[in-house]
Amino acid sequence: MDQIKYQVVTGMLKEGDKVPSVRELAAKLAVNQNTILKVYNELCRENVLKIERGDGTYVSSNRQTIPAAQRRKTVSNVLREAAVQAVQLELPVEQVLELLQKEYENIISQRDNRRRAGSSEK
Repeated sequence: MDQIKYQVVTGMLKEGDKVPSVRELAAKLAVNQNTILKVYNELCRENVLKIERGDGTYVSSNRQTIPAAQRRKTVSNVLREAAVQAVQLELPVEQVLELLQKEYENIISQRDNRRRAGSSEK
């Protein structure tokens, strides 16, 4: 759930984007489908996602702004997972920070490129 919220907050997923089906995401993450369904339902209650019966699940255009504390918690949870992996793989913190910075810059660049492409199509 935090990963989806993170992608919405960072602009990786934007209004109207279709998210993977419950079955697809459960298989990809190797978790029970009921777990994904509960997460999707919770994100729907928070107006982050909207389920279109028979069509799929989408990032809601009616989503409320996620409070700063929640955004920080969401990113913190994802970064904790990354930090655990880095420690287990014995990567120095300097390399981890360098990787994070490169990924962050790539994502911002991709988002900006999508926005420019979208505005030129109008």
